Amino acid sequence: MFATSSAARGISAVPGVTSARRDRVLIVEAEKESCGILRGYIEDKGYEVATAGTCALAEQVWPAIRPDVAILDYSLPDGNALGLIPRLKAIDASVPIIILAGYGSIDLAVEAIKLGAEHFLPKPAELPTLHVLVQRSLENRRDRRQQTAKKAMCDRAVSNPFLGKSDSIRRLAELASRVALSDAPVLIQGETGTGKGTVANWLHENGPRESEPFVDVNRGDFSRDLDVELFGDDQDDPGATSQSKAGLLEIAHKGTLFLEAIENVDFQVQSKLLKVVDEKQFRRLGEVFDLRVDVRLIAATEQVITPSALRKQFHGGLYQRISWIPLSIPPLRERVEDIPILSAHILGELTPDSGARDLELGRAVLRALQGYSWPGNLRELRNVLERVVLVTGKDASGDQNSRLDLQIEQYLSGIGHFRTLEEVERNYIQQVLRKERGRVQSAAKKLGIPRSSLYHKLKQYKTDQSEPQSIS
Repeated sequence: MFATSSAARGISAVPGVTSARRDRVLIVEAEKESCGILRGYIEDKGYEVATAGTCALAEQVWPAIRPDVAILDYSLPDGNALGLIPRLKAIDASVPIIILAGYGSIDLAVEAIKLGAEHFLPKPAELPTLHVLVQRSLENRRDRRQQTAKKAMCDRAVSNPFLGKSDSIRRLAELASRVALSDAPVLIQGETGTGKGTVANWLHENGPRESEPFVDVNRGDFSRDLDVELFGDDQDDPGATSQSKAGLLEIAHKGTLFLEAIENVDFQVQSKLLKVVDEKQFRRLGEVFDLRVDVRLIAATEQVITPSALRKQFHGGLYQRISWIPLSIPPLRERVEDIPILSAHILGELTPDSGARDLELGRAVLRALQGYSWPGNLRELRNVLERVVLVTGKDASGDQNSRLDLQIEQYLSGIGHFRTLEEVERNYIQQVLRKERGRVQSAAKKLGIPRSSLYHKLKQYKTDQSEPQSIS
């Protein structure tokens, strides 16, 4: 039986715990009255509860319900907790176990802890004390999971992926804000270097799973080992521990799994991922039972999704599930008005490392940057600015900005697409004018120069035998 207090029953659910994603507690107790009291108390605290009365039943329901914490009575009809703990830990070593024993024994408690139990509590147990141990076990498990994910796979530092004032980036930011609040899978589309991983991080950090792990599987060319890497492996290996069998899906449980270059993932693995999305279950290699897992899948692709690409590279069912609202990141060449803002932000991030201060790019250089096509997108822009900051050195003398401009001019000249800074500026002006359909006043506003200056430049370009301009 359990000792109760005046606060033992009739307590509302834990604040912040929703019915959709409550923590699961497995109670393994043979005595029906005790099990009923314990179940009622734990459910009143806002948890989802499952019960089992024998060791065999506990092993059966464990992978099916995927508990977040387990409470085991020491004595069961077909065995005891000391024999059951290793078998449960072999299925999922990350689940904390609390042992309740009908008699106090230091030796018994020590043995249970050695086998993997997190806490040992003598019966009759004070229910409020047991609740504290459940909370503490869940917090410890969450901390361990986050530390494992951070150490193994990802950098949790998240920058703002929506810097800029262009219409395209504003529309993306608005859509992403709505998508982040959902728990549905997401497909991010964008060219190389556009920041798909940053957007995925942002969705996680601004969504309902922000306190859970973010596991980044960021590999452009997936090998067959991805099957083991994602789903784990239970094949016999004398040197392996139970923890080494866990795949990245188990590490990401309750959090987010980000899978870049989904088009490179084998069809068989894509089919297994569809089962994870639809049924929230998967099976380790070499095992005969399914494990429950609760993850949000965010996938990314550089591909333009065409019917041909779908047939060749995507599992149709998985694509339908992840592409309910695709997030398309515009390439940098289509949001050139954002380049001054992005450049200033990147220079600000680079300044502490470089020792330089107050770095600013000249207007002509900014227009040159805006005139370049940026095949590497944001990644290339950052690499260019990082390089020129390093080359100009740490001296914060007054002509450093001039040297910075010169380095960028030399970089653009060395690419070969544009020979001089003046030609880069000219290309950019013509690009903006075409975008504004020849309207000089609106083009001048976009360029940030007086209309008279733009007329002068256009007149000069015509004199230099540039392409004809339709101006108004």
